[in-house]
Amino acid sequence: MSLRVRWLGRVEYHDALALQRALFAGTTEDYLLLLEHPHTYTLGVRADAAHVLVDPHDVGATMVRADRGGDVTYHGPGQLVGYPILTLADHASGEMPSTREHVLNIEGLLIDALADLGLPSAGIVDGSPGVWLDADGLRPRKIAAVGVKIARGRSMHGFALNVDPDPAMFGHIVPCGIADKPVTSLRAEGVDATMREVVDAVVARAIERFSQGSDVDRADVVWRASATDTDLAPFSRGEGPGATVRYSSHTTQFDRSVLRPQSDRSVLRPQSDGTSLRLLGRLAEAGVSEHVPITDHKPEWMRAKVRLDADVLRVRSTLRDSGLVTVCEEAGCPNLSECWSDGTATFMLCGERCTRACGFCLVDTSKPLPLDPDEPRRVADAVATMGLRFAVLTMVARDDLSDGGAAHVAATIDAIHERVPGASVEALISDLRGDERALQAVFDSRPEVLNHNIETVARLQRAVRPSASYARSLSVLGRAKAAGLTTKSGFVAGMGETFDEVVQTLADLAAVGVEIVTIGQYLRPTSHHLPVERWWAPDDFERWKEIGEGFGIGHVESSPLTRSSYHARQASEAAAPTSAVR
Repeated sequence: MSLRVRWLGRVEYHDALALQRALFAGTTEDYLLLLEHPHTYTLGVRADAAHVLVDPHDVGATMVRADRGGDVTYHGPGQLVGYPILTLADHASGEMPSTREHVLNIEGLLIDALADLGLPSAGIVDGSPGVWLDADGLRPRKIAAVGVKIARGRSMHGFALNVDPDPAMFGHIVPCGIADKPVTSLRAEGVDATMREVVDAVVARAIERFSQGSDVDRADVVWRASATDTDLAPFSRGEGPGATVRYSSHTTQFDRSVLRPQSDRSVLRPQSDGTSLRLLGRLAEAGVSEHVPITDHKPEWMRAKVRLDADVLRVRSTLRDSGLVTVCEEAGCPNLSECWSDGTATFMLCGERCTRACGFCLVDTSKPLPLDPDEPRRVADAVATMGLRFAVLTMVARDDLSDGGAAHVAATIDAIHERVPGASVEALISDLRGDERALQAVFDSRPEVLNHNIETVARLQRAVRPSASYARSLSVLGRAKAAGLTTKSGFVAGMGETFDEVVQTLADLAAVGVEIVTIGQYLRPTSHHLPVERWWAPDDFERWKEIGEGFGIGHVESSPLTRSSYHARQASEAAAPTSAVR
C-alpha cells in the first residue's frame, strides 16, 4: 500500500470531483490530490444559498453543489486545495472512523505546515471547522477551510488553504456561513511563499499523518509555464508542417502517399531538426533537455515492414469508395499494413482536422470543416462491407462544436449497432472538455469499449498536449467506468519520462478502474514535432505490462510498436471476455 500524492495544477471543479469519486470507489489505495481550481463557489449539503451574495457568473465564477459537509466555500487561483482519498478503517469489520477525528487530523496537518512556513500561531476554533489565526485572541481570521465526507470507511473532499487568492472573491459570499470573522491568507499575513513551497510543506506533514509507514509516491504536473508562453492557438502549430521523411520498409513508418492517389501526395522535403522552440521550451520546463538526434538510426526493434498485399489494397479501396478517413493513415501508424491485412481499420470521425495541436500528433490542425451528417451511415456500411465483428472508432478533437462532436460519435455507434447486429464497437474519444452532457451522450450509446488516451505521464502533460489535462483524462475514464462501460486508455513512452513515472501512470489508471491499457514507443512524425528523448527496449515494455496487470488492469498491450487500436479486439477479449464483446 502506498500514499500516492499528485500535484495536478489547475483543475475544473467537476473534473476533480469526478476523479475523487473514481478513486473513492475504484481502489483501496490512499491518494492525496493537490490542486488549484478556477473561480468556483461550492455549497455543502447543509449550505444556506442566501450566503451567496451575488450571481457567481457576474464575478467570473461558477457555483456547484458538493456532497460534503459545511456551508458555502470559495475556491480559486492562489488557493491550495487538498483532497485526501484515504481508507480510514476496515468497513467490513464494523469499525467506523469518526468524522471529527478526521477533520482534526487535517486541521493538525495544516497547523503544522503553517508553522513550518512561518505562521506558528495557527489553531482551531471550537464549533468552526478549519484553521484560524489568532484563534483565541481578539481578531480570529480563517486561513483554511475544511469539509469532508466519509462513507464505507473511505474519505473524500478535504481542505482549502489560502496562499495568495484574490481577497475580493470572498466578499461575494458569507464564507463557511460565518459573517463575523474575516478570511486571510499567507500573503496577507506577510508570508511570501510560492505555491510550490506550500505544497512541499503540506506534503511533508501529510506523509507523517497519512502514510502510516507505507511508501510515498509523488508525481507533479509541470509547475508553471513561462510568462510569455501561451497555449498553441486553435487550428495551428504556428511553425508550419515541419519537414517530412520518406520512409522505407526498413524504417519505423512508411510514406503515407504510397497508399493515396497521386494527386494527394505532398512534396517531401529533406529532414532537418526544426523542432518548435515553444515545444522545446515546454520540455525544458518539464526537465527534459536531451533528445535523440533526428539523424540517428532507429534501433532494430523499431523497424516495421510494409506489406502492400491484396488485403491492404482491398481495405483501402473500401475506405476510398466510402469517402472515409482512418487514423491509421492520418497518424502515420507503423502497424497499418498488419492491421489492414487482417481486414481491420480505425475509422476517424468528425473530419480529418483537429482543433488541438498536441506536440506528438501528425493529424492536421488547420481549421476544421463542418461535420458530415452522412458519416455515421457510411461508417456503418463500411463495417458491414468489411465484415467486421469489432469496429474501432476514433475522433479528432472538435472544440469548435458545442458538444465537442459527442452526438456525432454517438450516432455512429448507434448506426453500427443497428447496421451490424452483434458487432462490438470501441470508441476512442477526446476528453470533450469534460462536459458531463457530452460525455453522457457517448456513454448512452453503449460502446463495448470506451477508450480515452492519457497520452503521457503527469509531468509531461503540458509539453505534450497543452490543451488537455491529466486530471481531466482520469476523470473521463472514471466517469465511463461509473457508467458501467469497459474502459481503456493508452500512452506513448520516449518523450522524456522515467521508468517509474510510467509505473505511476499505470497505478493511476488502475485506480480509476481502467481495464485495458496500451503502451508504445513514441515516433517523431515530423521535424517540428516533439523529439524522441530515448528508445525504450522491448524488455522495458514487457516489464510495464507485468506491473500494470499486477495493479489489476485486465490487459496491458505493451511493445515498442503498439498503438492505441493495436490488437483492439484481442485486448478487449483478454480483459473482459464475457462483457466487452457481444
